[in-house]
Amino acid sequence: MRTVDTSFWKNKRVFITGHTGFKGSWLTMWLNEMGAIIKGYSLSPNTSPNLFETTNLDKEIDSVFGDINDYKKLKLNIDNFNPEIIFHLAAQPLVRESYLDPIYTYQTNVIGTANILQSSRNVNSLKAVVVVTTDKCYENKEWEWGYRENEPMGGHDPYSSSKGCAELVTAAFRKSFLSQTKVAVASARAGNVIGGGDWSKDRLIPDIVNCYNKGDKVVIRNPLATRPWQHVIEPLSGYLILAENLYKKGNTFAEAFNFGPKDSDCQSVESVLNQIDKIWQNSPGWRLDENANPHEAKYLKLDISKAKHFLDWQPKWDLSIALERVVEWNKAHRNKANMLQYCINEINSYLNE
Repeated sequence: MRTVDTSFWKNKRVFITGHTGFKGSWLTMWLNEMGAIIKGYSLSPNTSPNLFETTNLDKEIDSVFGDINDYKKLKLNIDNFNPEIIFHLAAQPLVRESYLDPIYTYQTNVIGTANILQSSRNVNSLKAVVVVTTDKCYENKEWEWGYRENEPMGGHDPYSSSKGCAELVTAAFRKSFLSQTKVAVASARAGNVIGGGDWSKDRLIPDIVNCYNKGDKVVIRNPLATRPWQHVIEPLSGYLILAENLYKKGNTFAEAFNFGPKDSDCQSVESVLNQIDKIWQNSPGWRLDENANPHEAKYLKLDISKAKHFLDWQPKWDLSIALERVVEWNKAHRNKANMLQYCINEINSYLNE
């Protein structure tokens, strides 16, 4: 099993969209620790607290606040930076929010992706682009086996379908423009990521942590919904390995890749709750939300055979370990620990296993 080559990233010029978000902040910390030269482009953080400010990342890297829908500003920042590698994570990432504002969701997730790919053309320094989408990009048929990369794109809700569209946009730009250059483009589809520093609304782990910290029962919409849960470090390691392969071997790896957990970690919301209750001392528990809610998929699973075979990547941490680390992270945060160093220690722990 391959791990991230930390020496590869030293002095690499890396442009990250969405660097102020949950996954983007973790990726930025990891790349900065490995010695990459980073420029982040993102909206300012939209929650308080948030991981970007909690870890003082604005003092660590060159950070620009900008909208992925502002093509001129995006293009200018990419051209001025001369990146070798781009990670595109900027998105409207929430299913329920997409019901409230579908137009913005499509603008950001579809046109925003087109903007980053159009901006990637004719950048002489650029060799690799990783477009991050989601496991929800597939046409979900609620079956019990994992979706493979060649399954049809789809999506019942605006968020999921916008990510399916982003995959189609990525494939079209790759075939029409970028495969004819030295820029290799791949997409990465991850499972339901969890980890310390996620304060997004309408996500299970943040909802649990917020309620338990206040001594309140967490309200659960779909306790039987099943998802491919994984610690945030897991897919990020896949993105980094994928980007290195794109950089070194070009279009050989310019395809879509799933990064999900082991099959045994595709578990129900209720199972996750029960495990956290055992870890969290004196937890107040949960109750069912009896209100009407928008449609959400009941069963979702990824087939990660391709990443295992072609990238020699596979997950390391079981869900039980991931949940323990989430709880411990939040305890450290409550105790006012240095959270940047805490996150780096978690990353190093992962690398050394």
